Amino acid sequence: MTQIDLNADLGESYGPWRMGNDDAMLDIVTSANVACGFHAGDPAEMVRITRLCQEKGVSIGAHPGFDDLHGFGRRRITGNSAGELAAMIIYQIGALQAIAAAEGTSLRHVKMHGALSNMCMTDGWMAGVFARAVRQLSQDLVIMAVAETEIQRAAESVGGPYVCEVFADRAYNDDATLVSRHEPGAVIHDPEIAADNVLRMVDQQAITSVNGVRIPVRVETVCVHGDNPDAVRLAEAVRNRLEKAGVAVRAF
Repeated sequence: MTQIDLNADLGESYGPWRMGNDDAMLDIVTSANVACGFHAGDPAEMVRITRLCQEKGVSIGAHPGFDDLHGFGRRRITGNSAGELAAMIIYQIGALQAIAAAEGTSLRHVKMHGALSNMCMTDGWMAGVFARAVRQLSQDLVIMAVAETEIQRAAESVGGPYVCEVFADRAYNDDATLVSRHEPGAVIHDPEIAADNVLRMVDQQAITSVNGVRIPVRVETVCVHGDNPDAVRLAEAVRNRLEKAGVAVRAF
């Protein structure tokens, strides 16, 4: 039986400001990418999501991004040295590792957020800094790598576990990167369209760009963004469609 992990970016609320419906999403997904306080989230929210993940049997992962709370980590930041980038990544993972340990659990994976991820998809140097930073911290953490991008190639080069990720709610460019959110149609809001796309990717082990280019990939985990207003309905539709097709939805 084919097995697919369903992941979401969660824990992105902070203070009195609320983002998404994490409680409902954690009833659907099998892995949570938890914001570590730089692009979103705060220590109390990290504790809350960690506890919820334990209650609901959801795998916990760190979701580091640029230090860009105002821009939700979606603004490109340049000029960092390799050491600065590595320190930024290790700092965020380490914060969630400490919270997980205090709660009697541990992290399973790491996935980059927003502009940091988008830049690493095409910049082999940056992707390499990220992958080496994760391995400097742990040989066991699974790197969640956007399929057929520089992130996957960097994960392969440093060794250790990694999984290939595709997106339920995003459109693709011809090079397997994501269409900019500024472009029309970049974000998919219709749950049925998203579910159709995911089942097609799993069946074909390929993604199809907005121009019809078919790119073979290994589909191991599917992302539904928690900040999408339609996230819960979208995640439900994707999971239901996969399970009806005989695909086991469980953490990698």
